[in-house]
Amino acid sequence: METPVFINELKHIRLTNGQELSYQHFGRDYLSAPVVVVNHPLTANSSVAGENGWWNDIIGENKTIDTTQYAVISFNIPGNGYDGTVIENYTNWHTGTIAGFFCAGLRQLGINKIHTLIGGSLGSGIAWEMAALSPNFIERLIPIAGDWKSSDWMIATTFIQNQILQSNPKPLEIARMHAMMCYRTPQSFKLRFNRSINKERNIYNVESWLLYHGDKLKERFLLQAYKTMNHLLGKIDITRNGKSFEENIQKIQSEIHIVSIDSDLFFPLSEDIETVALAKKAGVDIHHHIIESDFGHDAFLMEPKKVKEILNTILT
Repeated sequence: METPVFINELKHIRLTNGQELSYQHFGRDYLSAPVVVVNHPLTANSSVAGENGWWNDIIGENKTIDTTQYAVISFNIPGNGYDGTVIENYTNWHTGTIAGFFCAGLRQLGINKIHTLIGGSLGSGIAWEMAALSPNFIERLIPIAGDWKSSDWMIATTFIQNQILQSNPKPLEIARMHAMMCYRTPQSFKLRFNRSINKERNIYNVESWLLYHGDKLKERFLLQAYKTMNHLLGKIDITRNGKSFEENIQKIQSEIHIVSIDSDLFFPLSEDIETVALAKKAGVDIHHHIIESDFGHDAFLMEPKKVKEILNTILT
């Protein structure tokens, strides 16, 4: 058997249209091993595995996505700042633009088939867009805690975020605090804080927690990058090609596994239930997995055991 490799340095590729992509590669040689592509969520990046990997409970040697068996590739969404670059004209882009970059980048690397494409949150929307653009390219499509379109709720949420980012004197901090209200749930707040007081600061612990998350994001994220990611989150739509959802999904040749979170306020379960019903009515074989959690949208990051159980059933 070929000796596994584990490469995690940041690499760059320039597309024929001049767009530069940065990416990381973990595990086996992507020209000979099955390729798993992971699209990152809003505040994450291409570092999906290893010591500082945001999904290292899932990806690694002898883990659910086993780097001794698979080649794992993750691109940075251009403008996310992880590679030191930001985008000035990001409002000209949508998630379909990014999907086109990713598909072109994979083909430029010599990859003609993706074994599995996984996306989390914003990355899920990009994964749907990739499948719509290249319906024969992906064997398994696994959108997690995301959707094929930005719902009215999502459009409203990103609109409010943009107002904060454009006008508040502490844009990143306040935007992050507002976002945390959608990433978690009232029940998770009660379980964790239960109206307890931070005696040192003489405020509620939930207030202290929100301030902490605002400050933490400010330390590690560029304002322009956050504006870019927020913009894209409100611009997910595989039907922008003029074809209905049913027409698009009928062309996708992937085995589709939607993973929802029952308490998700950001991408509600009800939207995925509707998607599955539409797909089945259109004659598409689609699988729906539901994570039960009090943590809301962030459960796909906070409950790795439950995510592993689902991915194990899909990948084995």
